[in-house]
Amino acid sequence: MQTSKITRIAVIVLVLLFLVLSVISCSTHVHSSHPRPASGKRIPPGQAKKISGDKSAKAYAPGQQKKR
Repeated sequence: MQTSKITRIAVIVLVLLFLVLSVISCSTHVHSSHPRPASGKRIPPGQAKKISGDKSAKAYAPGQQKKR
């Protein structure tokens, strides 16, 4: 009788621990590096430069992304 009570408590503790760890490990990631229009298409590098106010469009060109 005593071992079944200990086993029941151990199972409840493990289930609660699993639930707490599952909730804690949930996370979301939001990436917003470049502005995109509602249609989902990329805007030209020059247009992105104008929106952000930068002097150069190099940072917005697809071929230049690997150099940063």
